[in-house]
Amino acid sequence: MRRYQLLPIALSAVILFALGAAAQDKASGPVKASSAFAEVLLKKTELLAEVEALAPDHTDESPKIVDLRYEIAGLDRYLAKMLSLAPTDTSRLTTALGKLIVKRMSLDAELNRLSRTLNSAHPDHKRAQKRVAVFDAAIKEILP
Repeated sequence: MRRYQLLPIALSAVILFALGAAAQDKASGPVKASSAFAEVLLKKTELLAEVEALAPDHTDESPKIVDLRYEIAGLDRYLAKMLSLAPTDTSRLTTALGKLIVKRMSLDAELNRLSRTLNSAHPDHKRAQKRVAVFDAAIKEILP
């Protein structure tokens, strides 16, 4: 008999969860429709496809796989940041911003690669840091 008493409570929880998920999806709709989101998602998809293509011939510790996964993780962080924007701020999500983010993560992956092989005082390492900083500053002007 107790099982039947809990049924309305469980059903209410499922309905509330579904309504919350629908509201969240509705709020992220304009973000997912933006060109910046599409640009970053396209690059992430290309990198995931490359990882899948390389996986049979490389281990997870392979430098190429490590670099690709690092770049994918960075793109994921930016996608999450875009999804957390208020719907009123979606006008900031332009194609140019998407390209800035993609280029920044590409440069950051290169910097990560250099960090594994070079000293931080090496001129190539410093140059790579400056390039990443320039793109970071441009992105922060658009996305606070």
